[in-house]
Amino acid sequence: VQLVESGGDSVQAGGSLRLTCEVSGYTYSNRYMGWFRQAPGKGSEGVACIHSDGTITLADSVKGRFTISQDSAENRLYLQMNSLKPEDTAMYFCAATRGDYCTLNKMWYYYWGQGTPVTVSS
Repeated sequence: VQLVESGGDSVQAGGSLRLTCEVSGYTYSNRYMGWFRQAPGKGSEGVACIHSDGTITLADSVKGRFTISQDSAENRLYLQMNSLKPEDTAMYFCAATRGDYCTLNKMWYYYWGQGTPVTVSS
């Protein structure tokens, strides 16, 4: 299983970015995927997750600004980030696992990408 993130960049506050996670070798039907982030000097935070049945969970800190989606045919996971704030600055990781519902608890995820950096300046 390989997960490769892309799309990270440096943007001004209020701007938008779309992160992409390319997934290969992971075809389980009952699966879910998530986005996590880790800011410098801080712990990991679950941002959003989506189950293969389409169920979505978003962290309160990004509700109304971020959207998670997936293209099962292309095996891609997306994170659309709008109205970005300096506090969104972090390394963003995608992750995958199996289960009946998605969770933002990182301990349940088996597979991880290497991350893509997002910097939001004020």
